[in-house]
Amino acid sequence: MRFLARPGQRYAKAYFSRSMNISYPKLVFAAILTLYFLWIAYDPMQGSFLDMVDLPIHETGHLIFGIFGEFIGMAGGTLFQLILPAVFVGYFWWNEKYFSAAIVLFWVGQSVINVHVYAQDAVRMELPLVGGGIHDWNWMLTHLGLLDSTKVIASLIRVIGALTIVAASVTSIFYAFHSPERELEEI
Repeated sequence: MRFLARPGQRYAKAYFSRSMNISYPKLVFAAILTLYFLWIAYDPMQGSFLDMVDLPIHETGHLIFGIFGEFIGMAGGTLFQLILPAVFVGYFWWNEKYFSAAIVLFWVGQSVINVHVYAQDAVRMELPLVGGGIHDWNWMLTHLGLLDSTKVIASLIRVIGALTIVAASVTSIFYAFHSPERELEEI
């Protein structure tokens, strides 16, 4: 009953009952991603190579969630943009690929930072929109009566994104230092 021992029970045995097995390629990769994504968190307006991945996912979210009503359809772009990378994190974690889960967690953090950029633009509406359509965050915050709170909401989203990136950094470096022996043999 392998699924009943998920993930914490075997985690302690696998990672703390033996000495460290450092994977230098993983450590270098984690360090490079840490620097890159912390830079994105520091200066989100510079964008990221993942922005062009996030955009079609965001637009697909409107289509998927649109069947649940107007508000959920509008929020669906942001929801799907956050849910999809989180599903990949969960997949890797469930399959005990903890380093891979930590690496994909960078994408989740970047995606949250990307949402911050969009939410921050809700009042000014200066960002180019796909097809010149409706600004999601302006529409949602207006309907919720929170447009005057845009700055606070966008700042909170940015903090969540930055903390997610920090968690990805710490976790990926940790698992670079605690690589399972079978993975070290494969490198």
